[in-house]
Amino acid sequence: MRILVSIDDTDDADSKGTGEIAEMLAAGLAGQGLASVGRVTRHQLLIHPDIAYTSHNSSMCFEADIAESALEEVIAACAERLKAESVESSDPGLAVVAVDRLVDPARLVDYGRSAKQRVISKDEAYGLAGELGVHLSEHGGTGIGVIGALAGAGLKLSGNDGRFKGKFNLAGDERGIGTVAQIKRQGVDSVRTLDGHTLGEDECVRLGDECKLVLCDGVAVLMVQPSDEGPGSPWSLVDRRALKSF
Repeated sequence: MRILVSIDDTDDADSKGTGEIAEMLAAGLAGQGLASVGRVTRHQLLIHPDIAYTSHNSSMCFEADIAESALEEVIAACAERLKAESVESSDPGLAVVAVDRLVDPARLVDYGRSAKQRVISKDEAYGLAGELGVHLSEHGGTGIGVIGALAGAGLKLSGNDGRFKGKFNLAGDERGIGTVAQIKRQGVDSVRTLDGHTLGEDECVRLGDECKLVLCDGVAVLMVQPSDEGPGSPWSLVDRRALKSF
């Protein structure tokens, strides 16, 4: 069965970040033979004076394939690792979604999108989780991380929100240019423009030292733009600042 594991509010300014802890949870599940795990995505939530957050108010989520019989064991393993790795001053929350068992997936997606627009209470998060059959739990402090944890799962479920954790170094030729086909062999599912155009396999992209991938239509996408070198030149990478909408 497919699950989503989402966490929020695990760190402080001087500790390892929530993204790193999410990767530790994923690696732990894989190492115990409990799951086949995917990559972690970062989901930006609302910045507001009434919301307590460490730096950017973002949650982290990864998907995993597990045996149905292992769900409770997976939840327990994630909860134990989350509590152990989160700093004492944090307010960590954990959401685990069994995707095929969701009562109303659209409501979870709508909740995630709402968390980018308005302040949400713990009671609302717990209420929705209970109605949808989603595991939601807090593991220290005030536990307000449950709000963002549930939102991260909803945004991941939408398939159209978030950036993959980490910076990716894509290899090209001696000029730093790679074809789409070459790029896709390096962990990229699609190469597109911000307005939705998908590049063909033989089209060329000028690659920088590092890039970010975004989640679009449920896959890892490298965003590009027309080159300023003129017609016929390789496409260029979109500046990371232009990816803030993800």
